[in-house]
Amino acid sequence: MSATKTVTRGFAGRVLAGEGLASDVVRIVAANVLLILCAQIAIPLPWTPVPITGQTLGVLLVAVLLGARRGAITLGLYLLEGAAGLPVFQPYGLPGAARFIGPTAGYLMSYPLAAFVTGWIAERRRPASTPGHAMPAPVRLLGALLVGEAIIFGAGCVWLAAWSNLGLAYALQAGALPFLSGEVIKLAVIMLAAGGLEFARQSR
Repeated sequence: MSATKTVTRGFAGRVLAGEGLASDVVRIVAANVLLILCAQIAIPLPWTPVPITGQTLGVLLVAVLLGARRGAITLGLYLLEGAAGLPVFQPYGLPGAARFIGPTAGYLMSYPLAAFVTGWIAERRRPASTPGHAMPAPVRLLGALLVGEAIIFGAGCVWLAAWSNLGLAYALQAGALPFLSGEVIKLAVIMLAAGGLEFARQSR
């Protein structure tokens, strides 16, 4: 551990008692269910092949809850499930592995990296001002979430530009701008959820 930074576990590891393989399996399974449920919240838009979904909410919430490594593992397993044909992705699009050549493939493929980076940033705190096992400062947590959003939408738009052969300007108009207000709401939900988990931890 460095003198200036320490690494904390994800919120789930701090609120729930017990550590070890069994605990990790339970958390990853629960997070997987959360991802699937979030993905089913989907609204197609007539002017873009990218629907409104709850997937980014699920990805970033899992990252915050489980941390970098467990979050990335969860998202990697989630993609494998989808590639195997399980109905875990949002319902609009090609089935199974074919989803990874469709217009939303860039978003999907970015999920493990986004979860890892978001969790990695959120896990770090300054020990001089933060008690052990406390949640990150709100500014740090918001920064982590914004970086995760940038990874997801950056990869999604780059892929969409190549897939459509219409360029990055089209990709931004079809794959990012229509979703900005919704992403703000999702970030607020995650921040509130994180605050609630920290309150629950402190109340124990």
